[in-house]
Amino acid sequence: MAENTATDQDNGSGFSTRGAYVTGGTEYTRDTNYIETRITRDGRDGYPVEAGRYRLIAARACPWANRTIIVRRLLGLEDAISLGTPGPTHDARSWTFDLDPDGRDPVLGIERLQEAFFRRTPGYSRGITVPAVVDIPSGAVVTNNFPQITEDFSTEWKDFHREGAPDLLPAEHMEEMRAVNKRVFTEINNGVYRCGFAGSQEAYDAAYDRLWAAMDWLEDRLSRQRYLIGDTITEADVRLFTTLVRFDAVYHGHFKCNRNKLTEMPNLWGYARDLFQTPGFGDTVDFEQIKAHYYIVHEDINPTGIVPKGPDLSGWLTEHHREQLGGRPFGNGTPPGPVRPGEEVAPGHGAR
Repeated sequence: MAENTATDQDNGSGFSTRGAYVTGGTEYTRDTNYIETRITRDGRDGYPVEAGRYRLIAARACPWANRTIIVRRLLGLEDAISLGTPGPTHDARSWTFDLDPDGRDPVLGIERLQEAFFRRTPGYSRGITVPAVVDIPSGAVVTNNFPQITEDFSTEWKDFHREGAPDLLPAEHMEEMRAVNKRVFTEINNGVYRCGFAGSQEAYDAAYDRLWAAMDWLEDRLSRQRYLIGDTITEADVRLFTTLVRFDAVYHGHFKCNRNKLTEMPNLWGYARDLFQTPGFGDTVDFEQIKAHYYIVHEDINPTGIVPKGPDLSGWLTEHHREQLGGRPFGNGTPPGPVRPGEEVAPGHGAR
């Protein structure tokens, strides 16, 4: 599931970030119920593909939202789909646009993402999650189904791809990709949350063992090939990258995924740096927002709200030598150009 506002636990005030991230005595179970409406070429759900009509709301702090920012940039959809970026923290009601002038999204004119969900379904009772795609004319959320959003960017929005856009969903590898994506999601993407939000020692121990079994599987797999699937970057790499780039900064300590750091796994660390240094990946990553989100919002895990100064991020820019394994990052395509003005990561918030 995408990053989610928690159930308020502060005497019904409606504004506390304190929430039910951890349920005592149980393992963490992710809510995977989303608004499944799709934006398609034929508009069968009432929302046809149309340049300029939709706005992607994606907080840089959130790994699930970070996926959509990366895919949008790799495919060159900036002209077709605008981007709104909530700040890294939120209250119990929802993500807020506190980084924008006057605290409102400049296109939608709303203070909280909740408002767009309520315009779609008054009193919407499920999680107000990012990423979400909003229909600009109505101001209503179309979908927050994050895996479908990126797949549709590759398929339904193909007429608006940039020249040289990579094929992130190569047909010849789809069967293998589905299997790899499933394991990466259950054991890695969601596995770190299963550790961090475990409600008992037993649940944590089991989650920890599952996570590291999968990390060891990836370390071995990536010793022989540059990318997860085939010899080019695919959506499978995007899905794994957004967890790996947060691992040492957040998951190792905050979520107790501390058998070792990513930097201590040569193949995974080299793979993560290779992607980070590829246009479209590292230039979307805001480490300061990432740390602020996890360490401030998860008050039941980090009640002091203290955000750590580390780790040292300079290693992300060191040589990785992964090109020795072959592969062509963009296949027959080309890298994306410079980040669009106004969408850059804030100075000092990236690797340095």
